[in-house]
Amino acid sequence: MVSPMSESPARHLNLAGASNFRDLGGYPTRDGRSVRWRQLFRSNHLGHLTEDDIAVLRSLGVKSAFDFRGAQEREEALCGVADITTHSLPVEPTVVAALRAIAASGRPLSTTDAMDVMRDSYRGYVQDNTPRFRALFAHLLEDRAPLVIHCTAGKDRTGFACALILHTLGVADEVIAEDYLLTNRFYRRDPSSSSDLSADVRQVLGTVQAEFLAEAFAAIDADYGDLESYLRDGLVLGAAEREQLATIYLSD
Repeated sequence: MVSPMSESPARHLNLAGASNFRDLGGYPTRDGRSVRWRQLFRSNHLGHLTEDDIAVLRSLGVKSAFDFRGAQEREEALCGVADITTHSLPVEPTVVAALRAIAASGRPLSTTDAMDVMRDSYRGYVQDNTPRFRALFAHLLEDRAPLVIHCTAGKDRTGFACALILHTLGVADEVIAEDYLLTNRFYRRDPSSSSDLSADVRQVLGTVQAEFLAEAFAAIDADYGDLESYLRDGLVLGAAEREQLATIYLSD
């Protein structure tokens, strides 16, 4: 199980303005090490943080944020934490934009549409947006921790990015899958978001499913042959870079 032991730091930090703020620390790797606590965080967007939330981030020493939101998403909820440097790595079109485009054609949206758009989106992370994830790893190699990776909900673009990070560090597939699915326990959707979409469509958008993440890795296999080739050729992570990441983010 991925839940931390009682003596470990809390994995989920219950922030009032960011329900899905979580630590990637503590996960064991295949070589007997573990991911360092309080270095790598994942979250939904930081635009609604309260003063108390900001105090928590300051106490954690968070100094960098990597934001996968598109331009309009950022405008709707800007992060205003003065001492956190934000690096924009926009992945577009967003799922909501894609669904609104379908609705504009005149037919009602269904949960099937939502599922199809989610699958397409995950494939697009590999097929269209690998440079964004490559840029993230370039930043990670510069040791900008403690840091937080986020998008709007912190579940899809962020979920794929964190799965790649954990894979690169040598965390087992089943542990990565459990971390990905923790969003379904913690994420609380902003009631003001995507209000033009039906409740059943919003339900699909507000959760993660193992099959979504599987679509991204199927696209990796289709385009690169396997994950190791994607890490090497897509993300430009050779043996030296991977060892450097391990040195920064793993503990013995």
